[in-house]
Amino acid sequence: MMKDIEVLKYVDHTLLKAVANWEDIKVLCDEAIEYGTASVCVPPCYVKRISDEYKGKVNICTVIGFPLGYQTREVKLVECKQAVAEGASEVDMVINITDVKNGDYKKVEEEIRALKEAVGDKILKVIVETCYLTEDEKIKMCEAVTKAGADYIKTSTGFGTGGATLEDIRLFKDHIGPNVKIKASGGIRSLEEMKAYIEEGCSRIGTSSAISLYKNEKKESDY
Repeated sequence: MMKDIEVLKYVDHTLLKAVANWEDIKVLCDEAIEYGTASVCVPPCYVKRISDEYKGKVNICTVIGFPLGYQTREVKLVECKQAVAEGASEVDMVINITDVKNGDYKKVEEEIRALKEAVGDKILKVIVETCYLTEDEKIKMCEAVTKAGADYIKTSTGFGTGGATLEDIRLFKDHIGPNVKIKASGGIRSLEEMKAYIEEGCSRIGTSSAISLYKNEKKESDY
């Protein structure tokens, strides 16, 4: 059985609140280093400052087209290229959900492919915001992410009307290609839930609470 501490290596330790200040971000980064999380996931405006301050000690993930995804492809490309230039190793992009609702799946695929080309050997995760999609649309997004060559499909922004579900993870597994990994995010608020998602096949978990949950569990077990 997976130990609580082992969960943390799957976690993108996340802080995307609009009011996050530099002291908050420093705490996030220090915790990520201390507990060995996969990355910190932060607003684009903090990427360069983290890169300058921590000099490679922490893996930086940021978000593009966040959280609604309806920026134009050109705007997302500028965001993406700047993030990578400033030190991001991983980029979590939001698809244009309006394109999905209009049935223009080719346009979504082309946008994902363009951003993957922009990040090059860096990691691109594609947020499809499952809470707004039908089952058929989710399957179409699995196909688009696979064909476009992205590294991950990701369930949610955490800012929508719903987050990750195990049912969606199972659906993803049935429809993504062999080179696409899965990130679950949104509404995952216990270590047991995180373990369940990992056991179901997720390679990453996006959450702001993993380390605080781990500390609380450890404190209780010490008594």
